Amino acid sequence: MEKLEQDVLRGASKNLPVGLWRYSFASISPPDSELESYTKKVDAIKEKVKDMLIQSTKELAYNIEFIDLLCRLGVSYHFENEIDSQLNHIFSILPNVLENKKYELYTLATLFRVLRQHGYKMTSDVFKKFKGKDGEFKINDVKGLLCLYEACFLAVHGEDILDEALCFTRKHLETVAENSSPHLQKHIRNALILPCHHNMERLDALHYISFYEADESPNITLIKFAKLDFNRVQLLYRKELALLSTWWKDTNVVESLRYARDRVAEAFIWAVGSIFEPQYSLSRTILAKHVQLESVVDDTYDTYGTMDELNCFTPAMERITTDGIDELPEYMKFLHSCISRIFEGTRNDVTERSSYKASYSNEMLKELARAYLVERSWQNNVGEAPSFDEYMEVGRVTSTFDFVTSAVLQGMENIGIKEIIWVRNNPPIVDATKFFGRLMNDIAARKDETKREDFPKGIDCYMKQYGVSRPEAIEGILRLLDSKWKDMNKDFLKPTTVPKILLKYTFNFARMSMVYYIGTDLFTYESSSKELIESMFIKPLPI
Repeated sequence: MEKLEQDVLRGASKNLPVGLWRYSFASISPPDSELESYTKKVDAIKEKVKDMLIQSTKELAYNIEFIDLLCRLGVSYHFENEIDSQLNHIFSILPNVLENKKYELYTLATLFRVLRQHGYKMTSDVFKKFKGKDGEFKINDVKGLLCLYEACFLAVHGEDILDEALCFTRKHLETVAENSSPHLQKHIRNALILPCHHNMERLDALHYISFYEADESPNITLIKFAKLDFNRVQLLYRKELALLSTWWKDTNVVESLRYARDRVAEAFIWAVGSIFEPQYSLSRTILAKHVQLESVVDDTYDTYGTMDELNCFTPAMERITTDGIDELPEYMKFLHSCISRIFEGTRNDVTERSSYKASYSNEMLKELARAYLVERSWQNNVGEAPSFDEYMEVGRVTSTFDFVTSAVLQGMENIGIKEIIWVRNNPPIVDATKFFGRLMNDIAARKDETKREDFPKGIDCYMKQYGVSRPEAIEGILRLLDSKWKDMNKDFLKPTTVPKILLKYTFNFARMSMVYYIGTDLFTYESSSKELIESMFIKPLPI
């Protein structure tokens, strides 16, 4: 143990911020009776809301607005079959409806966004009538303006009218916000930072519940249902986080590898953002474990291990057993043993029929380690950045999408070999989300570059390949990511070849990259994520 402590203390100068929460969440698991009480209250209102949904079909404008409310309030997962059936019907009659009725901008923009969010390709030509003879948009309705802005983020390539609408609405919403009530101002500014299509679903629901409750005439039943359900799901998350905290404590990583980030709560936030629905509890917990594990491996390669050590550790990662690892320093022996125990524990969590998924996940970690070694070799050659294209060949792997997705799949019995092959074939929607995972992290890291020794990043490589300044490189990367959103939007449209939940999860990976890295690095610097963690896991909504 003395040698292990020497290994760990060796890199004290590179230490990242100490964990804020440690194991405090291990003791916050609510009693089953509290969760059961909330479940009964939710179920008592659920049938009333279902009846409202059915009744809303009498008028298309009201129907689509009600469906949108269920989505924005975070409760649409209760009525997936009913909503899919209603939207399928709406889409089938849409040409006739649009020809015979003149809808206002708010209704058309809501209809467009909701249909696109569910995979139906409604034409963007419906917005042409809101342009004047000079080709400029003529919109004075704030509600419609905001709704059109949100709809623009569902664009695919070639929809120039939505690109124009985005520029127009963004400019005018900034002006509107300055002259609005504090209630509307906050809502607009949240949307300008992260539109709902780019936001973490639970966070967007939390914001929208607050906004809608202060509306002039909110549906009181819906508000109560949304709040009760948010609190019910929060209790479930708290139980899951308590179990994760106990598991993390039992690994003894925090005490043994003091250089590693202690971020189990942040890892669980990522898991919730990736797949929030209550029925995917197993996928969430496995995912959170893998995110925390990946963080420790990343810190080993990025900030602590020497090149000589890492050149020995990477081949050792190819072996599940401890055979042949005697040449490793003590801290790496501990980490190798910890990885083996974690994968063995995951195998015990899943059914025997799904054990091959654990093996697949292990292979993805090996692939990730090899990519981390390449990045570390670049880091050691100070000033010698690869081209942006070369960087992203490796960056697609170090985005961690393949590794953490392998964790999610382990918790889904209805997902198998076909879906794994789909992920590995790297379709545009998957490739795009890898760009978000790598490049949003890089942009956040460069904002705080004085605290980390991690040259080169994507920005440096973009500067080299295209001969531009740093601000120009950031602007170019953000334009590239805007294009990637359109790739993702296109791949989400029907018909699709894999289950909707996998497509949605893929989107959510990109969304979490936006949430975690749009400002500072929320994963690394815990003080920045404190409010998010408290709102998701600690503070219930007042009923």
